Amino acid sequence: MAPTPPPARVRRPGLRGWPGPGGGAQRLVQPHPEWRGTTVQVCGLWPYVAGSGTPMVGVPLGRSILSGSTVCCDPISWFTRAGLIHNPSVFVLGQPGLGKSTVLRRMCLGLSGYGVHPMIFGDLKPDYVDLIRALGGQVITLGRGRGYLNVLDPGESSQVAARLTGEARRALLADTHGRRLNMVSALVTILRKAPPSDREETILNAALQVLDDRHQGVPVLGDLVQVIKDAPEAVRTVALDRGDLDRYRDVTEALESSLTALLGSGRLGETFAHPTSEPMRRDRPVCFDISGIDDSDELLQAAALLSCWSYGFGAVTAAQALADAGLEPQRHYFLVLDELWRVLQAGRGLVDRVDALTRLNRQRGVGMGMVTHSMKDLLALPAEEDRLKAKGFVERSGMVITAGLPREEMPRLTEVVDMTRAEQQMVTSWSTPPGWDAAAEPPGRGNFLIKVGGRPGIPIHVDLTPSELELNNTNRRWQHR
Repeated sequence: MAPTPPPARVRRPGLRGWPGPGGGAQRLVQPHPEWRGTTVQVCGLWPYVAGSGTPMVGVPLGRSILSGSTVCCDPISWFTRAGLIHNPSVFVLGQPGLGKSTVLRRMCLGLSGYGVHPMIFGDLKPDYVDLIRALGGQVITLGRGRGYLNVLDPGESSQVAARLTGEARRALLADTHGRRLNMVSALVTILRKAPPSDREETILNAALQVLDDRHQGVPVLGDLVQVIKDAPEAVRTVALDRGDLDRYRDVTEALESSLTALLGSGRLGETFAHPTSEPMRRDRPVCFDISGIDDSDELLQAAALLSCWSYGFGAVTAAQALADAGLEPQRHYFLVLDELWRVLQAGRGLVDRVDALTRLNRQRGVGMGMVTHSMKDLLALPAEEDRLKAKGFVERSGMVITAGLPREEMPRLTEVVDMTRAEQQMVTSWSTPPGWDAAAEPPGRGNFLIKVGGRPGIPIHVDLTPSELELNNTNRRWQHR
């Protein structure tokens, strides 16, 4: 019997079509077009749909590096609308020139469209002045010979307190008194590189109370110095002079000397010695422009930043008190504390001042963005208790956004932020310096990793629109006109 012949070989096309002439094989397969829509709109296309996996609540911040999908992110929307974080704050870390301020500017711009007022409490570059002006906001200029900020000025708190009654009025006045006391103590700390003693703070507290009872209008630091010189009974009692005026002079001499140095003859000049040049508005975006203070004037920069933060927080507290009493509409604010490291390293004990300003942002109904270069800035403080408190700024933040960081930074960062090995490698790769080509940009510019607790990070790239590019142009002085 003859063997059965093998079956004829069936010719089949390859993965890219029929090979050979006229076969139509494609060497390059074009990707399918993609569209984004809601589940209501695209539900009938199953199974040809896939979830993006990135949040779509908040300010459109950038596109996912992994999927190309849009990522919406800001601390206020993620706290109030999405419930993704438990504290409406963001801490931004990254090497210089990689876009830390750009991320916050994008958040400020987007949040203003939601009715949230951006508040820039100290712009050193300036990075935010043009944006705030474009939004119709108020720009307050400070610096030597450019403007003054009276740290004893209660701002609108006095007028607001006059509209309140009962416990609300007492609470606002107590907050105003404490804020002024903290600021005077902070300025003394910056001058001395050490905080005032407990006795000196008690004397300052009593002197401020006497000053408020005596003075009509808004006092300045010179009026406070005069109260201490006059040695009223209330101040002498807390100074424990035992009825001896000479002993009182000895006890208050160092404090009087430090305060006198703030009146114009000291290293901080006259910036805090005169009435406030321009009162702050609470119904629009605000930026304190301190870019006129030279970088070599580190003490004045730190003092100006801390004073702006304190003054601005006071205005926000007054606005919230009116809203709670039903006298004005509820306003929300996004506060930006840039160059945080400058204040923290200006003197021992300033971490406590910043901690007091930032700890209650959720209760005050505000979102907050803090910026510094690296964890090293926070851990370079000489006192161990200050280093622990500075780390707490990052730990308490609702989200942490990191731009490119050096490899040596990873052990310090992972102590407070859970990051996988792949995420660490990604962040360190973004810190690679640019090539020698003069037109080359750093390869990691515009790349950021969003971290919330132990969740996987979201890597994004931020591209600026033409309007934003103009507002972010920090090289205008080098352009030909």
